[in-house]
Amino acid sequence: MHCKNQSRAQLLPRGVMLNAYPDSIGAKLADLVALLKRPELDDAFSLLYVLPTFFNSDLDRGFSIIDYGINEELVRPQDLDDLDRLGILFKFDLILNHLSVASPQFRDLLEKGDASEYKDFFVDWNDFWSCCGQRGDDGFVVPHDEHLQKLFLRKPGLPILKVAFPDGSERPYWNTFYQQVSYRPVSAEAFTGLSGVTQESATQIASMVNTALQTEPDIDRIYLDGHDYLRDEIREILKGHRLYLGQMDLNARSEKVWEFYDQTLRQLRDYGAKIIRLDAFAYLHKEPGQANFFNKPGTWEYLQRLKEMAGKYNLIIFPEVHAEYGKGLHREVAQEGYPIYDFFLPGLVIDALERGTSEHLLRWVDEIKAEQLETINMLGCHDGIPVLDLRGAEVDGESRPGLLGDAEIEAVMERIIERGGRVKNLYGPDGRKIAYYQINATYYSALGEDDRKLLLARAIQLFMPGIPQIWYLDLFAGSNDYAAADRGGPAGHKEINRTNLDIGEIETRLNWPIVRQQLEMIRFRNRSPAFQGELTILPTASDKLHLRWQHGDSTVSLEADLCSLGFRIREQNGSDRKTVFQQPSTT
Repeated sequence: MHCKNQSRAQLLPRGVMLNAYPDSIGAKLADLVALLKRPELDDAFSLLYVLPTFFNSDLDRGFSIIDYGINEELVRPQDLDDLDRLGILFKFDLILNHLSVASPQFRDLLEKGDASEYKDFFVDWNDFWSCCGQRGDDGFVVPHDEHLQKLFLRKPGLPILKVAFPDGSERPYWNTFYQQVSYRPVSAEAFTGLSGVTQESATQIASMVNTALQTEPDIDRIYLDGHDYLRDEIREILKGHRLYLGQMDLNARSEKVWEFYDQTLRQLRDYGAKIIRLDAFAYLHKEPGQANFFNKPGTWEYLQRLKEMAGKYNLIIFPEVHAEYGKGLHREVAQEGYPIYDFFLPGLVIDALERGTSEHLLRWVDEIKAEQLETINMLGCHDGIPVLDLRGAEVDGESRPGLLGDAEIEAVMERIIERGGRVKNLYGPDGRKIAYYQINATYYSALGEDDRKLLLARAIQLFMPGIPQIWYLDLFAGSNDYAAADRGGPAGHKEINRTNLDIGEIETRLNWPIVRQQLEMIRFRNRSPAFQGELTILPTASDKLHLRWQHGDSTVSLEADLCSLGFRIREQNGSDRKTVFQQPSTT
């Protein structure tokens, strides 16, 4: 098999990308910059994907944006200048679907109500569904069942957050992802004006309510011990003490939203961005009667408009979408001229190393080459290890296979869970689990914390087409952080793979062979011109892997034994041939 790896647009720059939060290394982005200046990392990375705590945010570790100004607690303008001098380009997130309730736009809405210039900036749930649902006693519209059953949901229950308006009303707004509702402590004085309430009973009510609200944010479920007749009055008092955190969906029917996108893209360009990852873009287009996940043709129309905006600022937009392989959305996105995330590689590599076969992995490599897909690939990342993505799907009544069969996916999943991984699920409209979405674990722990497996997995990734994206914690052989996951609350499963490493820990780990050996291979991948050329899959037994890249007179090859975990990377420039890296086989 031999094919030139040249996609339709050749959009993406070349090299290896590091992926981290601004404070993943040390305490601030300056510490990560200092690490990249060290000789051990010299010329290892040419791109940096900085996660959105770079900006001002308040929830979901950065993905609930307040505004796209620099978070001065973590980032200095000097850091950007230093990275520019190192020749490192940025990849940033544009959180396309939502903004925080603490954003200037939503704060203005809460303050001014219907008089706000941002009245239509967010999605009023009741207005949206007024055509196609029934308003219930709880004050929100429940879509008719034929619409409700089509909705693609990320959490149990309807995706709404009810917020208080200046006129005293409560209105539900579309909230696809995270929310937190809490209350400031209420003093006894707040209850003393209620009918029949003495100072003593006001103190009792305040103590009871404040204690209950620490674990039960639903006012109507709080036990009031003989004071239930005051529930309506107490509810009104507590409304004034309510605090919101939430990622509120943007109304893309509003031109103000598109003005905001344009302004943000220009701002990211000015920071030094080259690639913009469109987070949660598939949820942006909303229409009654649709799944409201990758609605067509509306999603394509939005993407085209964003692409034209980004083009003004010489930016590459990069749609991020999770969906079953069988649905073919990755192929559709690529056919429209966009790069795609290779969410399939992490599970395929685990399958290959655990079963000792390259069959499914090579089928995916063949597709990348044949379809000329432009990809950013990964092993670990700030989220989890994708599982849903590998599955087949029913499309227009036709059953389409996945990259792995259900039994093989189950085996991958069980192996990661046995090694401490935690599961994230998707839910139906009635709150029932419908699918595993991802498993949260460090990639090192997912491989059984086996140095040899991690090195071979990294070698395979580096020989895949596209840009290899390296999660900082896997580079430093990080293991599952169960304490952080337990502390993290409802979304704590993700914290298992987000441990911040202090400078002392980095100093120690830079001396670990597993770290030095990865850096050696990464630097080779980042420098070698051969990876700008053609990829050939050389024939070999199914328990082996033989890949070769060639550009001009520069050739590099990977020969691996998936059972013994032995592999060799060789380089040839003209008549000069040498082994760059070798991991011996075991018997």
